[in-house]
Amino acid sequence: MSSRPLHPRHGPHDPATATPPRRPGSIRRTTTHDSLRPDGLLGPLVVVARGRDLHTGVRGATRVLSTASVDARIDYVGGRSVTALSVAPTAQGLDTLIGVAASSGFRQALDEVLPGERGTGSLRYQLLDDLPTAALVSGFAVVAAGVRVPSKHLGAQNEDLCAGWATGGTIMLGIEQDGFVPVVTGPPAPTLLSPDDDLAWHDIAPPSPHGMRRWRRIDVWRELDVVQIECFFRDSHVNTDGLETVVHEYAVGAAVDPSTMRFTKCEAAVGVLPWMECPGAAASAGRLVGAPASGLRQWVRETFVGPPTCTHLNDTLRAMEDVPVLVAALAEGDRHENA
Repeated sequence: MSSRPLHPRHGPHDPATATPPRRPGSIRRTTTHDSLRPDGLLGPLVVVARGRDLHTGVRGATRVLSTASVDARIDYVGGRSVTALSVAPTAQGLDTLIGVAASSGFRQALDEVLPGERGTGSLRYQLLDDLPTAALVSGFAVVAAGVRVPSKHLGAQNEDLCAGWATGGTIMLGIEQDGFVPVVTGPPAPTLLSPDDDLAWHDIAPPSPHGMRRWRRIDVWRELDVVQIECFFRDSHVNTDGLETVVHEYAVGAAVDPSTMRFTKCEAAVGVLPWMECPGAAASAGRLVGAPASGLRQWVRETFVGPPTCTHLNDTLRAMEDVPVLVAALAEGDRHENA
């Protein structure tokens, strides 16, 4: 299996080599988005998203609390509009998202179709909320396969969007010199599936060539009088030879006061990032200290902008809006175990 030579300005290459064991008395939420191109690189994009909430009791017993799935077909080269959508559990009005572009504006359309759903912290909402960013990142598969699109207009549009797109950084220099966004060269992806625990993740299909996978894991547990949170995020790509490499990876450790649901700690650890400028954004995670989990998705989206931030870290932080719901599920799971 082949890989291209490392870009001289690549970012950190320290991917996770395992998934930590499930803690007794915890909730684990796992989700994946597989972005596939079964009809060729420029054919329709097929996104297969799956998620599961699992309670692990203090005595080790496990119970699946909820599952969800989203299957979407997207006209990627024709404006990224959704052409087919299947969601479980289903809800009235979801078919109105067909025809909506899986890009800017999709999340607003989602909130209009499912008013109040965001506040429920449901798996279904998380899978749908992640759809536009998973579709956006899937474009890496096209570029990695050698299809190059001139990027001068794209560069002007995205300059200073985040640390990776900072003025004078690797991406902008590449566009200025070559007219193209430079191609990320990430490290081989160690497996996250555990041979000792087939419940570490939900059921996940083998990766496909030219596919992208977005992995998420949120572990929530109580430790003394504090709710502890561990978030993991990885984007990976599989080339034509089946070699899986990591494009982005973060781990976030956080804590909230259970009486106020405000963050008392939030620290981001970098695993893999595309460019040497990217790690500077990790410190932005500390801005969550003192903030409430409620409304986190909108607050991060509106205020975490510019070179001090990272759009992929932002997405990791946004998902912690669901922590209060997971804490409630943890308490309910404990009651069920003790019944």
